[in-house]
Amino acid sequence: MRKIRIFEHISLDGVIEHDKNYTYGGWTGPYRTPAGMGMLLESYGTGFDMLLGRNTYDEFLGYWPNAGDFPMSNAINTATKFVITHRPESLEWGPVKGISGNVIEELRNLKSTDGPDLVICGSISLTSVLLDAGLVDEVVLIVYPVLLGKGKRILSDSYDARALEFVSTKTTPTGVLLNTYRHLGALQS
Repeated sequence: MRKIRIFEHISLDGVIEHDKNYTYGGWTGPYRTPAGMGMLLESYGTGFDMLLGRNTYDEFLGYWPNAGDFPMSNAINTATKFVITHRPESLEWGPVKGISGNVIEELRNLKSTDGPDLVICGSISLTSVLLDAGLVDEVVLIVYPVLLGKGKRILSDSYDARALEFVSTKTTPTGVLLNTYRHLGALQS
C-alpha cells in the first residue's frame, strides 16, 4: 500500500506562494544549498511517484524536463506523474497518467496498490481535498525563516482544522526546517 505524502515549501506565517508573478517570487532561493537539497531528496525517499493538480503539472512541465542532470531533477523526471485533470489527452511530460472522474475513489484505489509513495508538491486545492478525505499519511513542511505577510496559504480560511503528530525535524545550513508530521485527521475540540 502506498503512502500519500504532502511536501510544501512554506514561510513561518504559512505562505506557500512562490511563483514568478508573486512580489517575492524568489523567496526560497537564498536559502537553498546542496546540503539542503540532499536532505530534501532524502526526505522524498529513494523512489517516489508524484500526485499533481493540473496547474502544478503545467508549471513543473515548464522547468523540470529541461532542468539538467542532477539528483532531484532525475528523480522528478523519472517518477510517474499522476495528474488530476479534465484534459488527460494533453499530458506530454511522462511517465504520466491522467486521473479524472471520481478523483477521491480513483486515489483510494491508487493508494491501495503496490508501488512507491505518492508525493504532492504545490497543488494547494488537491492538498485540501486529500486531507479532508483522510487520504494523507504525512505532511512535510519545508519551513523558511521568513515572514511574507501575504500570499497563498497552505489551506484556505474555510478549511477545517487538522491534527498532526510530530515525527521528525532536520535543519539545513541556512536555517530551513524540514518538519515531518503524521496526519491524524480532523482536530477534535
